[in-house]
Amino acid sequence: MFKQNTNSVQLGNKIVLSIIILLIIPTILLGDIFAKVGTAGLQFLKLGVDARGIGMGEAYTPYVKGASASYWNPAGLAFTNGTELFLNHTKYVADINFEYATLAFPTSLGVFALNGSVLYMDWMKVYEEDNFDWTGEYFTCSDMMAGISYATSLTDKFAAGITGKYLRQNLDEYDVNGWSIDLGSLYNTGWRDLTIGMSLRNFGPNLKYELDNDKDGVFDEDPFDLLDNDGDGLIDEDGEELSFPIPMNFSLGAAMNLYETNMQSLNFVAQLDNCVDRLETYNLGAEYRVGTFFVRSGYQFNLDCQKLSFGLGWKIPTSLAILDLDFAYTPFGDLEEKMDDSFLTGPIRFSIKMKF
Repeated sequence: MFKQNTNSVQLGNKIVLSIIILLIIPTILLGDIFAKVGTAGLQFLKLGVDARGIGMGEAYTPYVKGASASYWNPAGLAFTNGTELFLNHTKYVADINFEYATLAFPTSLGVFALNGSVLYMDWMKVYEEDNFDWTGEYFTCSDMMAGISYATSLTDKFAAGITGKYLRQNLDEYDVNGWSIDLGSLYNTGWRDLTIGMSLRNFGPNLKYELDNDKDGVFDEDPFDLLDNDGDGLIDEDGEELSFPIPMNFSLGAAMNLYETNMQSLNFVAQLDNCVDRLETYNLGAEYRVGTFFVRSGYQFNLDCQKLSFGLGWKIPTSLAILDLDFAYTPFGDLEEKMDDSFLTGPIRFSIKMKF
């Protein structure tokens, strides 16, 4: 028995070490000595979901379990008990809305999940470039994601997961398509529920718009070849479009249960986030439970705005399903004061989880 336990521990340690190497190598290779702010596209991929995690300052990678783990750390899907449906609505600034949904279901092979999200906004007027007169036309833009996740518990303490995603962005008549993957792991030490979590999100190739302004069916032409390729009598070749990265993010954190009774519990999470187009952030979050009610708060250090966050939650058992209703708010700080005098002008998130 002792030999079997030793072998299990050694296997678990090897798996953990392998996952750590796989997660850290891309971050090392793509790391920079300064933040490339504003250089990544598809920024909607950075809009966190699940009001529970947002209320904890996005310190959620080592703490998340269940359907919403498809966004933060796919390894957390391995702890899904029964079919779960997760829905999230984000009311962002400037009349921007963001929706996210996940359906997770356990099987004999592990836990699978289907994920989807869309960011959309109101129609906007098109203006002339020279005199800024309205042309009478309107345009809009949107982003969407569709993905599938898989997670499994490799030992009684270690779980791993992966997500594959299809990405699409529309800007008026233009669009770009791409893909990315997420990798994640969770390791429970067995002491006070201390859990170490890691995730690598949005790892994929650069994207590039393909524009054919001169309508000759050819892209990335040489603008200096002085040839009339489309036969319109004008030398109007389209130059090569620049590619842009997607916001790859590496997270490493630890979560621990500080206090727990039948009626109360207190959990604390600390996390490091490294994203390709901003400085590293250090996130702290806490969740306090009284019966079926939850109070949460968090803070993100080294972030320009949305540093402080608050959240509330309520677990409601019903005959149909166990419902988790969550709300989170992240103030914009000084920027919020300049935007509007009304109440709660920063991002607001509502989430619901149904455990069948």
